[in-house]
Amino acid sequence: MRSGIDVAEARMLVLEAAHPLAPETVSAGQGQGRVLAESIQSERTLPPADCSAMDGYAVRRADLAGASAARPLALPVVFEVPAGGRSARALEPGEAARIFTGAPIPDGADSVVRQEDTELEGERVRMRIEPRLREHIRDAGEDVRVGDEILAAGDALGPAQLGMLASLGRTLVRVHRRPRVAVLSGGDELVEADGDPSGGRIVASNAYSLAAQCVEAGAIPSNLGIARDTPEDLERMLGAGLDADVLVSSAGVSVGDHDHVRPVLEKLGCRLVFWGVNMKPGYPIAFGRFEDRRGPLVFGLPGNPVSAMVTFDQFVRPVLLRMAGRSRIFRPTVRAILEEGLEKKPGRLHFVRVALERDGHRIRARTTGNQSSGVLRSMTLAQGLLIFPTEASSIAAGSEVDVQLLDPDWLARETAP
Repeated sequence: MRSGIDVAEARMLVLEAAHPLAPETVSAGQGQGRVLAESIQSERTLPPADCSAMDGYAVRRADLAGASAARPLALPVVFEVPAGGRSARALEPGEAARIFTGAPIPDGADSVVRQEDTELEGERVRMRIEPRLREHIRDAGEDVRVGDEILAAGDALGPAQLGMLASLGRTLVRVHRRPRVAVLSGGDELVEADGDPSGGRIVASNAYSLAAQCVEAGAIPSNLGIARDTPEDLERMLGAGLDADVLVSSAGVSVGDHDHVRPVLEKLGCRLVFWGVNMKPGYPIAFGRFEDRRGPLVFGLPGNPVSAMVTFDQFVRPVLLRMAGRSRIFRPTVRAILEEGLEKKPGRLHFVRVALERDGHRIRARTTGNQSSGVLRSMTLAQGLLIFPTEASSIAAGSEVDVQLLDPDWLARETAP
């Protein structure tokens, strides 16, 4: 087992153990956020025929040569083509056909004059423009042709992709299974959220934070509850999570007299790959895997709430995204101007909770205040984690810094540009 490794090495070790989960077939209507495990080739041409892009009139362009608002030209309306219908005959010279958006263009027509540029007078329509050739006509296959690869394996399904699948008639798709995560809290001092916190007891808030982080990463969490500080209770409750894809334990992986997680995991057959990562917050994190690789990947996270959330974000989240089939598994990073000086001892990479503010085209960052790993409110105030490099001892105010975005909505705007 390795100990005291750097963040980059720890990430490499956990990601080496993570692979996309086996595919499953789901209804396309339930596919939002899932990742394709197959490529999608079209068996249809879209649109299937030349069709109108507007409500208006199908015409022969030559019949409207010279038409203008000052000199409109009138044509008889000889038939109508509704959306989903088809014309009974070809359009002859000197005729117009009423047509609706999506309706097929009748033979003989080569342009569509939109309704706004016309005026109906009984059975004739006055045209106030001379249309361009094939104006307001969508060509057959301009969107998709038979045999086109529309979506590739590894693509994430969003609204546009799901609409495309529907257009192609694909109601079932193969996607990577969502990872299942068992979340365990540990400690005699812990109580449930509706329990009595008197006498120095602490609400097991990590179960809520970690479960929400699982959901945000597209995983399915299950709360195993609170294990007491005995090897027997830990073994019983950890054993209940061995059928998950990932097992996350919060607390019990440091060096205290009652930290039994490591020996219990080893007893269950889990080999610890590393313990301790040179980072703050979150040094006492453990990662392990089962020798036969049939059990879950196991993360022993620190008990302090900020440490638990930050270590989850840096190591567990990328693993879950990779298991779900995603290729982009790391948070976006922005450059920001630091508003205050920072200092630390060299030797550990610090993740500093910062609030972000726009300043024109620049971004400014300031700390959320107290950076203690027990101050959970600092995470509610943070839009990002500032990367304070391992060997650096100070960052001067006004310096440019890298910040991982925690809040995906922070780049959204309250007003339109």
